[in-house]
This record gives sequence, structure tokens and C-alpha cells, in this order.
Amino acid sequence: MQENPLAGIPSFGRFTMDEDEFDAAVQDAIAKIPADISAEMDNVAIFTAEIYVPRPDEDPDTVLLGLYEGTPLTERDSWWGTGSLPDRITIFRRPILGICHSREEVIEEVTVTVVHEIAHHFGISDERLHELGWG
Repeated sequence: MQENPLAGIPSFGRFTMDEDEFDAAVQDAIAKIPADISAEMDNVAIFTAEIYVPRPDEDPDTVLLGLYEGTPLTERDSWWGTGSLPDRITIFRRPILGICHSREEVIEEVTVTVVHEIAHHFGISDERLHELGWG
């Protein structure tokens, strides 16, 4: 979990982008994934949503920019694909807009978040992503 990225940011400092523009930024970030990496992705769907809604057992102030839900490729066995639902990556619009002040910042943050969540699909931990500069 990340710290609240909206803490301390005045509401007037936030960049605005409608849902269609944000979805396009996510699609552009996905298109930047090298073909050899995207070819290895297996049974994963990428969505956008307004905000992350914390589960009852989580801190109600939890704010996420993105979320990977599923079974990483490194943890799948030969029986995994039988009836398994797709892994799910969700990129959250409002928290990303809340920390960005320009279209360029939104595009950069969306790209970092998409790469970060796809890396979880490949079994890469948050700690390793931070080491690599994709935290």
C-alpha cells in the first residue's frame, strides 16, 4: 500500500481530464509495453476506475493509483488455467489526477502505474519495483 498521494495537495492544484481522455492515456501506456513482454502476458484484463474503495479490513483512508488482482505468472501451476478468471489490473483516475498538475504528468504517472501493475502480473514485488525506479 502507498501513502495517501492526495494528502496535502490543494483541490485547485489538481489537473482535470475526463474519463475518455484518461482511458486513452491508459491505452497509450499499454501500447508502449514492448511486444516481447506483452506477448508473455497471460489472461489479464486492464480496467480504469475512479477510485479504489478500501475493503472492510483495510484503512478507510487507503488510496491507490493502481491495483493488480490475480495470480502472478510465477505462482501458476499446470492446473491454473482450468476455469480461472482473468487477472485484473485497475488504474484509478482520481488519485492520479490528484497528484498531477499537467497532461504530461498524468501520462507519465499512468505509464509508471501501468508498468508497475503489469510487473506484479510477472511476479515482481513492490520492493524490487522501487529498486528499479518503478515504485
